[in-house]
Amino acid sequence: MEKTVQLYEGKAKKVYATADPALVIVSYKDDATAFDGTKKGTIMGKGAVNNRMSNFLMKKLMDAGVPTHFVEELNDRETVVKKVEIVPLEVIVRNASAGHFSSRYGVEEGILFDEPVLEFSYKNDDLHDPLLNTSHALALKLATREEIDTIKAMALKVNEELKAFFAGCGVRLIDFKLEFGRLGDGTIVLADEISPDTCRFWDAKTNEKLDKDRFRRDLGNVEEAYQEMMRRVFGE
Repeated sequence: MEKTVQLYEGKAKKVYATADPALVIVSYKDDATAFDGTKKGTIMGKGAVNNRMSNFLMKKLMDAGVPTHFVEELNDRETVVKKVEIVPLEVIVRNASAGHFSSRYGVEEGILFDEPVLEFSYKNDDLHDPLLNTSHALALKLATREEIDTIKAMALKVNEELKAFFAGCGVRLIDFKLEFGRLGDGTIVLADEISPDTCRFWDAKTNEKLDKDRFRRDLGNVEEAYQEMMRRVFGE
């Protein structure tokens, strides 16, 4: 399958049309941004890591009964996916305190929760992705109640599957962001990516950060962290 025209370019990916109107090709970039795009840089090899890891995990989730947009990996950086209309809700699942949760509520990082915390934010960079609840989402007509219920159930299922998988890799899944999309018939599927860009991964023994926080917080060894996650996921 070949690309035709570029449809979109985001902070981390480009999307291209194909001869099939129901399919697009996603191309992953090495560009890195943080803090609503105010911090910019490059993480060499990031695009290949995120593409391959995300596809691997999407296939695992599909085997577990979670519908996704994944169709076919073309090469290290490009993948065919089903064309979706992204639901403008970012879904954050938290298994422990970190990042915005810690700063917002004044608690230290690393506190394990008795059960997962599920948050929604309005996917809108201009508004800095504000937190919202189901009532807000319904009032803004971002999704229907049925879609929100489906998204919640799918997000928690994804968390169960990923937590167990990463535990086997010696990694604690602290939190992660998901995005969902509507297919042409309205079916909700998991979209976007699952990678060190969208998840907080901590080494299970040392709590070393193995994700984009190394870029956000100028911790160094960013490329090495991404490659280490690649090795653990693929058992290389």
